[in-house]
Amino acid sequence: MTDRKFKLHNGQRGSALAVRVTPRASRNEIVEILDDGTIKVRLSAPPVDNEANNALIEFLSDILGVPKSKLDIVAGNTGRDKLISILDMDVDTVHQRILAHLG
Repeated sequence: MTDRKFKLHNGQRGSALAVRVTPRASRNEIVEILDDGTIKVRLSAPPVDNEANNALIEFLSDILGVPKSKLDIVAGNTGRDKLISILDMDVDTVHQRILAHLG
């Protein structure tokens, strides 16, 4: 058994967003929505010392208009493909705000 603590949330309180990150880009931007619904994001931060993850949360916070405390990387902390939990925002609102900032 591990000592890892999990934060479980009722899925009806928010939404989840699948994201594929490309670090070390020239600027932060949403590039496209892939066929499977994954959001492709470029970040200027490097993938070291959690910099890209922090930059992703900050970027999505600005795009979605929510506090950073409402966002959490629930899967894929060390990979390019991540699952982001967004509390207190429905799927339609997330989708509209992502489309408004599509590169």
